[in-house]
Amino acid sequence: MKKVIHKADTRGRSRYDWLDSHHTFSFDEYFDSERINFGALRVLNDDRVAPGEGFQTHPHKNMEIVSIPLKGKLEHGDSKKNNRVITVGDIQVMSAGTGIFHSEMNGSKTEPVEFLQIWIMPRERNTHPAYNDYSIRELERKNELSLIVSPDGSTPASLLQDTWFSIGKVEAGKKLGYHLHQTHGGVYIFLIEGEIVVDGTVMQRRDGMGIYDTNSFELETLKDSHILLIEVPM
Repeated sequence: MKKVIHKADTRGRSRYDWLDSHHTFSFDEYFDSERINFGALRVLNDDRVAPGEGFQTHPHKNMEIVSIPLKGKLEHGDSKKNNRVITVGDIQVMSAGTGIFHSEMNGSKTEPVEFLQIWIMPRERNTHPAYNDYSIRELERKNELSLIVSPDGSTPASLLQDTWFSIGKVEAGKKLGYHLHQTHGGVYIFLIEGEIVVDGTVMQRRDGMGIYDTNSFELETLKDSHILLIEVPM
């Protein structure tokens, strides 16, 4: 097993009067030649947007974009006439393909919104742009890592890449195993909350770890934890 560790306090950061964003990988004005991507995972941003503010309409092309709300309301609009508000327990998936304009705004005028913005490089370029959002509430199970995104139809949400997302809230003192779905794959663990140990390395809130050159691994929760796993081709 090989691994790469990204502690929370080593992330890049963009701060504006309306946005506080931490970047696990190079993004905006933050650049680190050692942190461009992890396999097909290109961006993992931890965003906090002020009430009534947000990312105004802007273009994207040839990227798979996943947004996972952690707090508040996230309002999406795009050039395909989609307009939706999602909250905790929902995810949204957008294939930018040949090109799409979209906005991601705080849907509340009084409370901040916090969400993870994740970009995956697609296996196919110049596809037809598409947007969908899904409730993952019925998929989530206590003390399990629930599969919420897959490429094979086993979950409602899918991407144009061999990518599996799993998420779960797990109590302290639990051990969970993970078996990769593909050879030559890797798993990026992002610890949203809590404290866990993986292969002898302790991870704390907002730490990240990429694991590859293995078929499986085990994690143990030292505290009640909220865990996101992203499996991608390497």
